[in-house]
Amino acid sequence: MADGSDREPKDGASDAAARRAEEILARRARAVAATRAPEAPEGLEVLAFEVAGERYGLELSTVIQVLDARAVATLPGAPRWLLGAAVGRTGAVPVLDLRQRLGLEGGGLADAAQVVVVDHEGDVFGIAVERLQGRVLVPRAGLAAGAGAIRWVAPDRLALLDLACVTRGGGTESGRG
Repeated sequence: MADGSDREPKDGASDAAARRAEEILARRARAVAATRAPEAPEGLEVLAFEVAGERYGLELSTVIQVLDARAVATLPGAPRWLLGAAVGRTGAVPVLDLRQRLGLEGGGLADAAQVVVVDHEGDVFGIAVERLQGRVLVPRAGLAAGAGAIRWVAPDRLALLDLACVTRGGGTESGRG
Protein backbone atom coordinates (compact mmCIF):
# COMPACT_ATOMS: atom_id res chain seq x y z
CA MET A 1 0.00 0.00 0.00
CA ALA A 2 1.28 3.40 -0.99
CA ASP A 3 0.24 5.19 2.21
CA GLY A 4 2.57 3.11 4.42
CA SER A 5 -0.25 1.61 6.49
CA ASP A 6 1.10 -1.87 5.79
CA ARG A 7 4.13 -1.03 8.03
CA GLU A 8 2.11 -0.56 11.21
CA PRO A 9 2.26 -3.45 13.70
CA LYS A 10 -0.78 -5.69 13.48
CA ASP A 11 -0.50 -7.48 16.81
CA GLY A 12 0.34 -6.91 20.49
CA ALA A 13 3.62 -8.85 20.23
CA SER A 14 5.15 -6.22 17.95
CA ASP A 15 4.03 -3.43 20.32
CA ALA A 16 5.57 -5.23 23.29
CA ALA A 17 8.87 -5.73 21.42
CA ALA A 18 8.98 -2.03 20.50
CA ARG A 19 8.31 -1.01 24.13
CA ARG A 20 11.00 -3.40 25.38
CA ALA A 21 13.52 -1.98 22.90
CA GLU A 22 12.70 1.58 24.05
CA GLU A 23 13.14 0.57 27.70
CA ILE A 24 16.52 -1.01 26.94
CA LEU A 25 17.70 2.08 25.08
CA ALA A 26 16.50 4.38 27.87
CA ARG A 27 18.30 2.25 30.49
CA ARG A 28 21.52 2.36 28.44
CA ALA A 29 21.24 6.14 28.01
CA ARG A 30 20.85 6.61 31.79
CA ALA A 31 23.88 4.39 32.43
CA VAL A 32 26.03 6.36 29.98
CA ALA A 33 24.85 9.68 31.42
CA ALA A 34 25.61 8.53 34.96
CA THR A 35 29.22 7.66 34.07
CA ARG A 36 29.72 11.09 32.47
CA ALA A 37 28.17 13.12 35.29
CA PRO A 38 30.78 15.11 37.22
CA GLU A 39 31.26 14.05 40.80
CA ALA A 40 29.89 16.50 43.33
CA PRO A 41 32.66 17.85 45.54
CA GLU A 42 32.59 16.61 49.12
CA GLY A 43 32.96 20.16 50.28
CA LEU A 44 31.98 23.72 49.72
CA GLU A 45 33.80 25.92 47.19
CA VAL A 46 34.74 29.16 48.89
CA LEU A 47 36.66 32.31 48.03
CA ALA A 48 38.92 32.85 51.04
CA PHE A 49 40.34 36.22 52.13
CA GLU A 50 41.67 38.11 55.14
CA VAL A 51 40.22 41.06 57.01
CA ALA A 52 41.73 42.34 60.29
CA GLY A 53 44.11 39.37 60.38
CA GLU A 54 41.30 36.81 60.35
CA ARG A 55 40.33 34.41 57.55
CA TYR A 56 36.86 34.66 56.06
CA GLY A 57 35.17 33.08 53.09
CA LEU A 58 32.24 33.52 50.76
CA GLU A 59 30.50 30.79 48.82
CA LEU A 60 32.04 30.91 45.36
CA SER A 61 28.59 30.78 43.78
CA THR A 62 27.86 34.28 45.16
CA VAL A 63 31.05 35.91 43.83
CA ILE A 64 30.71 37.94 40.63
CA GLN A 65 34.19 39.46 40.35
CA VAL A 66 37.15 40.89 42.24
CA LEU A 67 38.19 44.53 41.79
CA ASP A 68 41.22 46.52 42.85
CA ALA A 69 40.36 48.57 45.95
CA ARG A 70 41.84 51.67 44.28
CA ALA A 71 38.67 51.69 42.15
CA VAL A 72 36.56 52.64 45.18
CA ALA A 73 35.27 56.21 45.19
CA THR A 74 34.41 57.50 48.65
CA LEU A 75 30.95 58.85 49.33
CA PRO A 76 30.87 61.98 51.52
CA GLY A 77 28.41 61.70 54.37
CA ALA A 78 28.06 57.92 54.07
CA PRO A 79 27.92 55.79 57.23
CA ARG A 80 31.29 54.37 58.40
CA TRP A 81 30.40 50.85 57.23
CA LEU A 82 29.94 52.08 53.64
CA LEU A 83 33.40 52.74 52.21
CA GLY A 84 32.11 54.04 48.90
CA ALA A 85 31.22 52.70 45.48
CA ALA A 86 33.09 50.99 42.67
CA VAL A 87 32.17 50.27 39.08
CA GLY A 88 31.99 46.58 38.28
CA ARG A 89 30.49 44.46 35.51
CA THR A 90 27.00 45.11 36.83
CA GLY A 91 27.46 48.87 37.20
CA ALA A 92 28.11 50.89 40.35
CA VAL A 93 28.19 48.77 43.50
CA PRO A 94 28.32 49.88 47.13
CA VAL A 95 31.43 48.67 48.98
CA LEU A 96 31.02 47.57 52.58
CA ASP A 97 33.67 47.74 55.29
CA LEU A 98 33.56 44.27 56.86
CA ARG A 99 35.45 45.49 59.93
CA GLN A 100 32.67 47.94 60.70
CA ARG A 101 29.92 45.41 59.89
CA LEU A 102 31.46 42.85 62.27
CA GLY A 103 32.36 45.29 65.03
CA LEU A 104 36.12 44.83 64.58
CA GLU A 105 38.84 47.39 65.24
CA GLY A 106 40.02 49.67 62.44
CA GLY A 107 38.44 50.04 59.07
CA GLY A 108 38.57 52.27 56.07
CA LEU A 109 40.27 51.91 52.71
CA ALA A 110 43.87 52.18 53.94
CA ASP A 111 44.32 48.42 54.42
CA ALA A 112 41.97 47.27 51.64
CA ALA A 113 43.64 45.68 48.63
CA GLN A 114 40.67 44.25 46.76
CA VAL A 115 36.91 44.34 46.63
CA VAL A 116 34.99 41.09 46.28
CA VAL A 117 31.74 41.81 44.41
CA VAL A 118 28.91 39.45 45.35
CA ASP A 119 25.29 38.87 44.45
CA HIS A 120 23.14 38.01 47.44
CA GLU A 121 19.54 37.33 46.44
CA GLY A 122 19.68 39.99 43.73
CA ASP A 123 21.51 42.59 45.83
CA VAL A 124 24.94 43.29 44.33
CA PHE A 125 27.58 44.82 46.58
CA GLY A 126 31.28 44.67 47.31
CA ILE A 127 33.23 43.72 50.41
CA ALA A 128 36.65 45.31 50.96
CA VAL A 129 39.33 42.73 51.78
CA GLU A 130 42.97 43.07 52.81
CA ARG A 131 44.34 39.95 51.18
CA LEU A 132 42.74 37.51 48.79
CA GLN A 133 43.73 33.90 49.46
CA GLY A 134 41.86 32.40 46.52
CA ARG A 135 39.56 29.51 45.88
CA VAL A 136 39.37 26.81 48.58
CA LEU A 137 37.42 23.55 48.80
CA VAL A 138 36.32 23.30 52.42
CA PRO A 139 35.34 19.78 53.58
CA ARG A 140 31.85 19.63 55.06
CA ALA A 141 33.05 17.30 57.81
CA GLY A 142 34.16 19.17 60.91
CA LEU A 143 32.27 22.40 60.26
CA ALA A 144 31.09 24.09 63.44
CA ALA A 145 28.01 26.31 63.55
CA GLY A 146 28.78 30.00 63.74
CA ALA A 147 26.82 32.90 65.19
CA GLY A 148 25.74 36.30 63.91
CA ALA A 149 27.39 37.09 60.59
CA ILE A 150 29.42 33.84 60.70
CA ARG A 151 27.44 30.93 59.25
CA TRP A 152 30.04 28.30 60.17
CA VAL A 153 33.70 27.87 61.05
CA ALA A 154 36.01 25.25 59.49
CA PRO A 155 38.60 23.37 61.58
CA ASP A 156 41.33 25.64 60.11
CA ARG A 157 39.40 28.69 61.46
CA LEU A 158 38.10 29.83 58.06
CA ALA A 159 34.78 31.56 58.81
CA LEU A 160 32.06 31.50 56.14
CA LEU A 161 30.09 34.73 56.13
CA ASP A 162 26.31 34.90 56.17
CA LEU A 163 25.70 37.64 53.60
CA ALA A 164 22.16 38.34 54.82
CA CYS A 165 23.52 39.10 58.26
CA VAL A 166 26.45 41.13 56.91
CA THR A 167 24.08 43.38 54.98
CA ARG A 168 21.98 43.89 58.13
CA GLY A 169 25.06 44.83 60.13
CA GLY A 170 26.04 41.50 61.62
CA GLY A 171 24.08 42.15 64.78
CA THR A 172 26.87 44.26 66.30
CA GLU A 173 26.49 47.70 67.75
CA SER A 174 29.13 49.27 65.51
CA GLY A 175 27.66 47.59 62.45
CA ARG A 176 24.32 49.32 62.79
CA GLY A 177 25.56 52.57 61.23
